Amino acid sequence: MPHTFSAASLEQVLVPVSARSSGAVVDPTANTVQMAFLDEPPEQASPESGDWKTASWETNSTADPDQYTAKCLVGPSGTITLAAGTWYVWVKITGSPEIPAKYSGVIRITP
Repeated sequence: MPHTFSAASLEQVLVPVSARSSGAVVDPTANTVQMAFLDEPPEQASPESGDWKTASWETNSTADPDQYTAKCLVGPSGTITLAAGTWYVWVKITGSPEIPAKYSGVIRITP
């Protein structure tokens, strides 16, 4: 079930991020993270360069192992303001040498 936000609300959209290398958890927070919000499903569209918005990292170091979350402030005066409707969320992490861009799920914005 998609997470629902009011169009009048200013909230962080959160996407859990995990990565492993040789079985060990990798801390992605040294890498740049961006998020995109598209009004078409991933089968029909993927983000283009202008779709990516600044995001940041949140780390839960009380968990074992640490948990990492990409977050983007959505709503009036946020990083992006979305109209009412269904939005398909993507996350891109700029690492070296990889730059994965992954579809992450759906959010709904209500009037």
